Amino acid sequence: MMGWVANTDYSWFTFLRNRRADEVNFWQPSGGRGFHAVKPGAPFFLKLKRPHDAIGGFGFFAHHSVLPAWLAWCQHRC
Repeated sequence: MMGWVANTDYSWFTFLRNRRADEVNFWQPSGGRGFHAVKPGAPFFLKLKRPHDAIGGFGFFAHHSVLPAWLAWCQHRC
């Protein structure tokens, strides 16, 4: 089974861990390209950047969407 390792910084990882969210949002400045590296259900590992250099957690990839930034980061009713 293929998986994906996503680099993330410690403060973002800590924020997500403290929220105990069922769903998280990752983005890339892609100019409208979709994310097709893995299929839904594949493991999605969160690798912490330096100085930690470790896998901090994991989840399972569900889907990707190409959204405008304001909608992707909307946390409440938009």
